[in-house]
Amino acid sequence: MSHIEAKRKKGESFDAMFRRWSRRVQQSGKVFDVRNGRFFGKKSKKNKLKESALRRIEKGQRREYLLRSGKLKEEERRRR
Repeated sequence: MSHIEAKRKKGESFDAMFRRWSRRVQQSGKVFDVRNGRFFGKKSKKNKLKESALRRIEKGQRREYLLRSGKLKEEERRRR
């Protein structure tokens, strides 16, 4: 992503410099690009979705096994 700069000119107020910077940002189209992609992200691939689902199932089964075997206590359920 490119960096947009606006240096303060001699005797220029901050508000004037900020307006000039805002205009440059608007003209560059960066805000439009960010807002455009806000709700329309890339869709996940089918294989990735399947892999993550399998990982969750496997993790749950491992946890159940540890609970049943007594190696994991119920209090240690959530760390977050």
